[in-house]
Amino acid sequence: LMPVAYLRRSACTTLGIIVQKYGGSSVATAEHIRAVAERVKKVHDSGHGLVVTVSAMGKQTDRLLRLAGEVSRDPSPREIDQLLSTGELQSVALLAMALHDRGVAATSLTGPQAGMKTTGRYGSGVISGIQPDRLRGLLDEGQVAIVAGFQGVNALGDIMTLGRGGSDTTGVALAAALGAERCEIFTDVDGVYTADPRIVPGARRIPVILSSEMAEMSWRGAKVMHPRAVELGALHGVEIHVKSSFREGPGTIITGGNGLEHLETRETVAGIVHDLDVSRITLTGIKTGPGTMSRVFSPLAEAGISVDVIVESAPKRGTSDVAFTVRRGDFSEALRLAGAVADSLDGRVEGEEELGKVSVVGTGMLNRPGYAARMFATLGEAGIPIRLVSTSEIQVTCVLPAGRVEEAVRVLHRDFELEERDV
Repeated sequence: LMPVAYLRRSACTTLGIIVQKYGGSSVATAEHIRAVAERVKKVHDSGHGLVVTVSAMGKQTDRLLRLAGEVSRDPSPREIDQLLSTGELQSVALLAMALHDRGVAATSLTGPQAGMKTTGRYGSGVISGIQPDRLRGLLDEGQVAIVAGFQGVNALGDIMTLGRGGSDTTGVALAAALGAERCEIFTDVDGVYTADPRIVPGARRIPVILSSEMAEMSWRGAKVMHPRAVELGALHGVEIHVKSSFREGPGTIITGGNGLEHLETRETVAGIVHDLDVSRITLTGIKTGPGTMSRVFSPLAEAGISVDVIVESAPKRGTSDVAFTVRRGDFSEALRLAGAVADSLDGRVEGEEELGKVSVVGTGMLNRPGYAARMFATLGEAGIPIRLVSTSEIQVTCVLPAGRVEEAVRVLHRDFELEERDV
């Protein structure tokens, strides 16, 4: 078994392979599956080698989780993965049947049958390698290989799922392993937009976006692509195309951005992204010293709680304040753990749940003065309070009251003149 990091070096150099991924909304009904089969047939008939990975139908994963909760008070993570993996198996088998009806040779495969190896924890596995021999054999026979997304097999031989959005990661990893021309992600939107079109009707489709920008937008709340998949594509040089399953169009190309034609004239701000799954925890008046931050965050890491924005105040008289954000589902446990740490450091803890965050994302923003100030001024003029701020080379994020997030997205989109973008 070869690690993912080395798959592309030995991947087949034959041109003409395309990997397509269809999300749950794209295969939600029998009618949708038939429409996907028609699209797949066109690509196959054009002479390309084709690998298709699909998600579970519609809300099937949620339905299976609810069913698990009805039969067990505390189902084991291993059995949850066994259960959830069946959702994708339905999709791949049904799509293979639809292709057979259209005279297209196709074989459906589970993640393990496709050579997908995983490691880590049940429910949040990571791809450790791919053995694509069976896939190559099917492609050599002229077949369409249909692979269940979101899953692989661990060292024990157990099914392990990749966490939410794992089908995106499956598609990009397969493209890397096979040396594919590109990976096409089909979803219910026709590309990546400068903001959520449901909030900003004037939001514009972005025709080409850098992998670094797309990854940041995904981490900050954009739901179009899973950030793990974007980063994997950037690492292995996989060009990703985001398109609509329901209508034709150019979509958005996610690329590493090696072209030099627009070095200084390209758009600096790619888009405005928001996330409503945010809560804040603040430890105040805690004793500071070597190892203090480790004492605060190690218990959270051990509990599997991801921390996003972190702000520490300058120490005064041997004490300081530390604030951070977590997902709302982790708020209660994080507050409990932080409270224990605050007590041990002679401080106190407080929390706030009804928060969201808004991010302005774009390459090189902090190398061009004024973007952060412009964001703060816009929010200030709208009377929107800022709880926390996080910045990097590529983004400025403000944590806000949840009820003001959509307004913030609209005023920032307007003031950064993103509706003027020519697409």
